[in-house]
Parts: sequence; C-alpha cells; structure tokens
Amino acid sequence: MSSLLHSLLAALFCAAFLRGSLYAQAQLTPDFYSQSCPNVTNIISDILVDAFTSDIRIGASFIRLHFHDCFVNGCDGSLLLDNSATIVSEKEAPPNNNSVRGFDVVDRMKAALESVCPGVVSCADILTIASERSVCLSGGPEWEVPLGRRDSLLSGGLDIVMPAFFDPLDELKRKFILVGLNNNTDLVALSGAHTFGRAQCLTFIERLYNFNGTGESDPTLDATFARTLRRLCPIPTDGNTTVFTILTNLDQNTTDAFDNRYFTNLQSNRGLLQSDQELFSTPGADTIEIVNNFASNQTAFFESFVVSMIRMGNLRPLTGNEGEIRLNCRVVNAPSPATITRSSSNEVNFVSSI
Repeated sequence: MSSLLHSLLAALFCAAFLRGSLYAQAQLTPDFYSQSCPNVTNIISDILVDAFTSDIRIGASFIRLHFHDCFVNGCDGSLLLDNSATIVSEKEAPPNNNSVRGFDVVDRMKAALESVCPGVVSCADILTIASERSVCLSGGPEWEVPLGRRDSLLSGGLDIVMPAFFDPLDELKRKFILVGLNNNTDLVALSGAHTFGRAQCLTFIERLYNFNGTGESDPTLDATFARTLRRLCPIPTDGNTTVFTILTNLDQNTTDAFDNRYFTNLQSNRGLLQSDQELFSTPGADTIEIVNNFASNQTAFFESFVVSMIRMGNLRPLTGNEGEIRLNCRVVNAPSPATITRSSSNEVNFVSSI
C-alpha cells in the first residue's frame, strides 16, 4: 500500500480512535470556535489532505512547526513571522534555517479561514489543529485540541533553545524541563514523532565517521545500518557540502506512518539521530523502560503522545486580550508591535529532524 493511500485511508477511521481531555489552561477549550468558526477543523483538514497528495512529508513538517513554535516562548505562532523592520524571524535561527517547512500550506489554511471567519482563528491554533490532523491522517491517534491561543506580536529572533540532534540524554532532559515539560514521558513520547519525516545527512554524519571526535562510528549504531547510511552520506570531498542536505527517512521501515516502530528501531540500535538513540542506549537511563513499554504497546504510546502533545500545546499561550489574531500569519497586524514581557534565552542550538 502506498504511503499516500495509507494516509487517506487513515482519515476514514482515526476519528474513532482516541480522545484526550487534559486542559491545563482554563482559557483553552476544544469548543472555543464552536460559535465563531464552527468549521475550522474541517477547513484545515481539507487543505491538509490536499497537501498530502503532493507532499507526503507535510504531516511530519506540521508536527515540527508546532514543536518549534511551542519551545520558543510558548505556542504563539511566532515561528511563522517573516523578517521585517521590527521582526527578526525565528525562521533564520540555526535550528530552523533551511529546515522548517510548510509555510505555504499555513498560508492556504489562513486564507481559507479568513474568507469565512475573518479575524477569528489564530495562526497558533492553526498549527495546533494541523498537527493533530497530521498525526491522525498518518495513522496515529486523534484528540480534542484545546483552542483559544492568540498570536504573538514579537519573534524569538535568532537566539532560541531547541533540543539538538547531538544532545546527550541529560541535556535533552534539561531543555525539556526548561520549557515546563518536566517528566520523562513527555521527552520519550514527543520524540516518538520521529516515527515519520526526514532528516538531513548533516544531522547524523558525525555518528558515521567521527563520533565524539574518535574517528570511529557511534558504537550504539547498528553496524549494518551504519553501512547503509555511509553509502547514502559519503564523506564530503573537495569542499563539496551538498551531501549534508541529502535526506533519508527517520524511520526506515514504515516511513510515513505514525506508529510505534520508532521505539523498536531504538531497541535494535537503529535510531537515526544520536538524540533518539540516547533514550535507549544511555546506560542506566530511566527512559529505557518507557521506550520498552512503547515498543511493545502502541496504544500506550498513542495515549502518552496525546497527553504530551496537549501539555506542549499548553506552554505559555497568549489568551484573552494578549497578542492579536493575525490576518496574515507572516506579519503582525500593527506596524509597531506592542511590548509583551516574556523571558528569553541566549542559547542557540540545532534541530533534530526535518
């Protein structure tokens, strides 16, 4: 069965699979648009299904957009802002530059919503809904999405913190705790989104040839898998760095399906990224038990993933009169952004997936 056919068939039954009910933010509620824009989810879903027909990667791309938006000052749509006289776009930060994608589909969703519900649905909520629909369309669970976020007037700029593809487990935990995702299940469950999508050779090539400066491959990488990856990503010669942008599947088995194969891959030392394999191969790690549970019980993974996605979606949203509802997700409505007091960070890191 083709990946596209799998995704379209999944759309027929995912609605009956699972519903979540974790609403940590009182202002966020699944029925927020029930009167003002009752067809919001259907409009977003229809455009997403159409996008899937020409770009099977788009589902994973939306999960990543939502993740990268929420990890920088909360889920406020700031990642979608373009550069302007007053905005330094997060799109050009090292974790995002030439990597995050799907902005054209966001534009289509926003335009469609503005045509029927002008000035009502935020860009932050578009990302949240599209992420849930992407999981469902790819064979994963569905859940009731808490809504009511508003859009930031500011960007996080270039200095942003993200989990990096080369991070050891302790650093991954630290970065999750920093944003308020402070249990190991969040880290492992959300990492499970790497069950679909792509990654560039840049993100794992050091594991193949010079792990931690040893001149050898990563000892936690399956030898057969390593040979396959070396054929895909040869050592760059004569300054030719185009090899760094070659893409491969994060999950080499069920490449575009949302399932628990990511975790069985880790058990076989076939996690593509160092940050993935760290969850299982770090000696004595308390994440190993969670990986084993998810590998043997897909339902347990799906249920935990839903809870963690809702928890992530609840990270510091703008609500009430905060921020605005952008008319165009790429620009703020007002020429002079208002000041919103929020903490910032000076850490700059790299992304873990495409």
